[in-house]
Amino acid sequence: MPLYLTFALMLFCFTSIVSARVVLSLHALDLAASPSAVGLLFATFFALPVVLAWPIGRYSDRVGSRWLLMFGTACGTCAMVIPYFERNLSALYVAGTLVGFAFSFYNVLLQNLVGLLSKPHERVRNFGNASMIGASTNLLGPLIAGFGIDHSGHAVASLYVAALSFAAVMLLAIWGGALPGGSSQTTPGGGVRDILSGKGVVSILVTSSLVQVGQDLFQFYIPVYGHSIGLSASAIGAVLATYAAAAFVVRFVMPHLVQRAGEERLLTYSFYLAGFGFLLIPLFENGLALALVAFMFGLGMGCGQPITTMLLFSRCAEGRTGEALGLRQSVNNIMRVSAPTLFGFIATLLGLVAVFWINALMMAAGGWLTRLEEEKSRFSRK
Repeated sequence: MPLYLTFALMLFCFTSIVSARVVLSLHALDLAASPSAVGLLFATFFALPVVLAWPIGRYSDRVGSRWLLMFGTACGTCAMVIPYFERNLSALYVAGTLVGFAFSFYNVLLQNLVGLLSKPHERVRNFGNASMIGASTNLLGPLIAGFGIDHSGHAVASLYVAALSFAAVMLLAIWGGALPGGSSQTTPGGGVRDILSGKGVVSILVTSSLVQVGQDLFQFYIPVYGHSIGLSASAIGAVLATYAAAAFVVRFVMPHLVQRAGEERLLTYSFYLAGFGFLLIPLFENGLALALVAFMFGLGMGCGQPITTMLLFSRCAEGRTGEALGLRQSVNNIMRVSAPTLFGFIATLLGLVAVFWINALMMAAGGWLTRLEEEKSRFSRK
């Protein structure tokens, strides 16, 4: 029961986050915001998670997750009510910041719950199932946002997103008592330095941040690029949903792929395929062609997040998994805050083509770093 509740919470919480990003970004573009302004809006989604993810994870190891998640889902609900009443760019920045605040709780606590509720031999399967739910939310979120905007307008679409967060509030209120509590015996340990001293932890954090930045920038710049070539909100949502469908497919077979190739090698292939996808995007202006490219990109990036999560969870000390995953999110979110703003200015100065090709180089670098780590691990075992 607790694991299924966790999966249900992931479905509602992450769908609300994904759809909120699309709704707020397209609302800003409808208000004639520049690419740099939209990039700054996207950065607000991750400003608070930079500083909050690690403390939230650390605190959850001691007090449990239920009430922290309740607070986060309530903030997520309030965030998306704001654009309904205040329809200006400043209100979107406030809403984006509150969405990021809610995301600080979701991304750390829900992933940690999956690990805590899984026996060691069940982790690949359960993290794989969780990642398929994540892929489903990446499919549902853009569709809800796109069709909601086209049929009801940006303001009302934000209420649809708020309803998703409110559903998670109700699940926690009714069944949240089944979730595991914290441990008063958990000690602070040696802090961040102690976690970083673990075998391979630093390399996992680096590759994890590259995976997350690649996924986020793809989901951010597809709406910007689609808007620039005249695609409708529904078509943009469909392209993003195609990416999510591919991620779902590859995560479905991920346990088999991990068994055949190993985590590091599979992650290397993922980076290279994603980089090729970034290269192809600016070559097409047709919605169907972009959907095919998005599908290929999804096949590449689909395994990245669950693999890095599994690797980090298995290499951190018992009783400090929330803290370790919170540190991972803090590192990821430093990149998430800086990258959209930086690439927003690059898009303004050099155009969107430069953005996609620079991202392709970043993905290639991620593949190269992962390959080096695999070779290092293989050498150490000899």
